[in-house]
Amino acid sequence: LTGHGFEAAVIHAVAVLVIACPCALGLATPAAIMAGTGVAAQHGILIKDAQALELAHKVDVVAFDKTGTLTVGQPRLLALDVAPGVDEAALLKAVASLQSGSEHPLARAVQAAAQARGLALVAPDGVRAVPGRGTEGEVAALSYRVGSLRWMQELGVNLGALAERAAALQAQGLTVSAVAQQTTQGLLPRALLAFGDEPKPGAADALAALRARGIQTVMVSGDNRGAAEAMARRLGLNPDAGEVMAEVLPGDKAARVAQLKQGGGHIVAMVGDGVNDAPALAAADVGLAMGNGTDVAMHAAGITLMRGDPALVAAALDISDRTVAKIRQNLFWAFVYNVAGIPLAALGFLNPVVAGAAMALSSVSVMTNALLLKRWTPTKTKA
Repeated sequence: LTGHGFEAAVIHAVAVLVIACPCALGLATPAAIMAGTGVAAQHGILIKDAQALELAHKVDVVAFDKTGTLTVGQPRLLALDVAPGVDEAALLKAVASLQSGSEHPLARAVQAAAQARGLALVAPDGVRAVPGRGTEGEVAALSYRVGSLRWMQELGVNLGALAERAAALQAQGLTVSAVAQQTTQGLLPRALLAFGDEPKPGAADALAALRARGIQTVMVSGDNRGAAEAMARRLGLNPDAGEVMAEVLPGDKAARVAQLKQGGGHIVAMVGDGVNDAPALAAADVGLAMGNGTDVAMHAAGITLMRGDPALVAAALDISDRTVAKIRQNLFWAFVYNVAGIPLAALGFLNPVVAGAAMALSSVSVMTNALLLKRWTPTKTKA
């Protein structure tokens, strides 16, 4: 059409086909994702779902389960207050026996306290766990209920003189449970159990690092509000700003995550380690499971933190941000080669050999840019 010969037209057409090859475009995203997931794994962040990696950079709210995630997860029995006339050692033996088959952290704390006193446990009968509330069963033909103060209220147990002591223990930031015994006069309070846990080293700094990124942090806990807020303040959270969700039953965590997602269209990440965290991890936009947690939690999450270090949460969001940035850079350069090269080839300024070299160079530049992610290291937080 422009008066050139057939041979020139074919050469120009071949040059256009070569320069238009979408190799670099096809490599742009997978190369960056593979480099990002690879370097993340080297630093203890296992990304199972590429979608989670691409979405994590948009997260603006991170919800943390408390026990085992922000705290050490090894509570100790710090106080045992019995009602008048109740034998303390006998009651501790009964409660430890009732919970001898439980793996709950508070149950293990009671068992440890009984073991420290040299109390010999007995086999309980009719033990039944009430999710989010406590345990009931019989020990030595006596029927007991051991669980949260909320459960005692639901059961109609009047703590009486123990109520004031329970409030004082909660004000100290302790998790308080109660023991009630079934008698001919109904369920009567027998004792209060007060447990204490410690925040993980670096947990407060990890939360501060997230806030420095402009991310809202929220702690979700099944503890009473007093204990939850006391721990939150130790971690640098502000309960008055809605950064604490207390008295959340295990089955309600997923609903709380959904509530965070709906409130303002936030992209929510959930961090947890237990079986009861799995529904919330699945309900979040991005689920992050602690590697020292249960298999169920890790299966439900798109990202697994191989160390139980809260600082890895900010690192996971950071590598996501950098990976997405590399994807965009790669796509830009791939388009630049095509947009600039196709008109030049059509006008005869590029022969097929030069076009082929340009396409090879575009693929090399995309791969090289993606591999720059291998230099990434997580930002260190203060211990």
